[in-house]
Amino acid sequence: MGFVFRSRAKEEKAQVADKAPVTDSKQPRNPQAPKGRPTPKRSEAQAQRRSVASTPTTRKDAAKRQREERRVQMEKQRQALAGGDERYLPARDKGPVRKFARDYVDARLNVAEFFLPMAVIILALSLVKVTALQNIALLLWLVVIVLIVLDSALSGFRLRKRLSERFAGQNTKGAVAYALMRSLQVRRFRLPKPQVKRGERP
Repeated sequence: MGFVFRSRAKEEKAQVADKAPVTDSKQPRNPQAPKGRPTPKRSEAQAQRRSVASTPTTRKDAAKRQREERRVQMEKQRQALAGGDERYLPARDKGPVRKFARDYVDARLNVAEFFLPMAVIILALSLVKVTALQNIALLLWLVVIVLIVLDSALSGFRLRKRLSERFAGQNTKGAVAYALMRSLQVRRFRLPKPQVKRGERP
C-alpha cells in the first residue's frame, strides 16, 4: 500500500516537472527585449564617464584640482582686465554702473593722475641742499594737493549727477569713490584698460 502511494507521488512530481518552462541561463538575451531601464543617450553616458573620471579620489588630487581651477580663473580675469570682458571681471569692476564710472574718468584729463610723476619731481627737489629749491618743492606740494582736491571734488560732483540721470532708481553706491581712486592712477597703467579716448563722451 505504501509502495502505491510513493509511486503515485513520484508520477505527480514528474508531471509537474514536465509542465515547468525550460530556461537556459547561457541562452543569449534578445536584444529587442526590454532591459528594465531606459538606455542612456550617448552624450549623457559620455558626460557621466567624464564626471566619474574627473572626480578627485584623494585630498591631494582635490587640492591640485582647486589650484588649477583658481589658476584658470585668474588667467580669465587677467585677460578680462586687459580687454574689458564683463564676464570674467572681478566683482568690484562688474556692472554697467562701474563701467560708466571708468569711462567717465578715462575720457577726461584728471589732475590726480599726475600726482605720482609730480611727487617724484618734488621729492628730488626737496633732497637738493638748496634753500630756494626746497621752498619751491614745498610750494609745489601745496599747489598739487589743492589742485587734486578741487579737481576731484568737481569730477565727483559731475559724475554723481550723470549717474543719477543715467541710472535713476539703480544702486550707484561706491561708484564715485571707485572712479576717484581710478583717477589717481596713470592712464596707461589702469585696469581694466581704458575703453574710451580722451574727450569722448561716455
